[in-house]
Amino acid sequence: MDLLSPQPFWLLQNGLGDVSPPLHGNRRCDVVVVGAGVTGALCADALTKAGASVIVVDKRQPGLGSTSASTALLQYELDVPLIELARKVGERRATDAYRAALAGVRATKRIAYSLPVDVGFHSRPTLYIASSKKDARSFGEECKARRAIGLSCELLTNADLREVVDFDAPLALRTTAGAEVDPWRLTHALLERSRKRGARIYGRTCVRRIAPSSRYVEVITDRGKLRTSYVVIATGYEAEQFLPDRVAKLHSTYAIATEPVAAFSDWPFRSLIWESACPYLYMRTTPDNRIMAGGLDDPFRNPKERDRRVSAKARRLLLKAGRYFPRIEMEIAVAWAGTFGETEDSLPFIGAHPDMDDRLLFALAYGANGIPLGCVAAEIITARVIGKHHRYQLTFIFDR
Repeated sequence: MDLLSPQPFWLLQNGLGDVSPPLHGNRRCDVVVVGAGVTGALCADALTKAGASVIVVDKRQPGLGSTSASTALLQYELDVPLIELARKVGERRATDAYRAALAGVRATKRIAYSLPVDVGFHSRPTLYIASSKKDARSFGEECKARRAIGLSCELLTNADLREVVDFDAPLALRTTAGAEVDPWRLTHALLERSRKRGARIYGRTCVRRIAPSSRYVEVITDRGKLRTSYVVIATGYEAEQFLPDRVAKLHSTYAIATEPVAAFSDWPFRSLIWESACPYLYMRTTPDNRIMAGGLDDPFRNPKERDRRVSAKARRLLLKAGRYFPRIEMEIAVAWAGTFGETEDSLPFIGAHPDMDDRLLFALAYGANGIPLGCVAAEIITARVIGKHHRYQLTFIFDR
């Protein structure tokens, strides 16, 4: 699948980086990780830290799938508000999902600061904006529900909001638990640390089939065979080739990055911003003083149709961002599109599938919080491999 349009910002800013060689011949290891995007890199890092021997394979080069298209807003908020999610999946699972997302943001921070290179991580407050008076009706209840389970959340009136940013809205929810990161740098730094611990990384290596036997699991690729005790599928929205049924609907999302702006005088805390409208607009800043805006999602049809829409969607995103900050002069530097998946209940799938061999473990961090929930997936899967319990091991199971 073609997961992104030709000019994603992170690739243009960072370049391709080191090129991983393809697999040659047959190998053995404790765990094979299929997928070298940010979730696969997080899994490899956690597994090698636990002492497992790891091989990572990807049909592309590391970070060249959906990771490169990510705008990498890190927040505990999921695509569905807590009160609505509780109605969908039950209060216990909804509570655990939100708490897990917060744990994932905190884990991302710890990981980012433990790496020897700068991966563009910065803690930021978040602002969830009521796009209409109708949407604002549930904000008070949502704020109370979050605070009741120990999540930071503050309800802002329009007057309160005016002290933080230079635009109006009926209501807003503010948290102090957000962050931003460069997903490409994070992925490559994690893979490099895993490599130094003994992991082997192979690009341009396509997995054709996974064949479990009583003694081991065999991963058959177009370049050789891998024998292993466990397989982690971290191929994101391309994982359905390994699953018996479709588990997510694909959508296209669009994004822009501006030229560096002169000042953020109307955006003093550089909060992560997203709307209650559907589809919503979301915004962040970058370390080199750009504004990144995304959204205007639509159903994925094919890569050509998605890419054909990039120019028009980019103009609309710039117009919407400009309405929030009319005194900040914005010019589009880069526009791109990516493909993402959305599950029926908005939650990821982490762990074994009930109809498949339990040594095949899925790390499918679908939805708006891919990186924080990718951190949680890496923890859950590593705990499974080394035989330990994890607090959220049942939260994101397939059979829910």
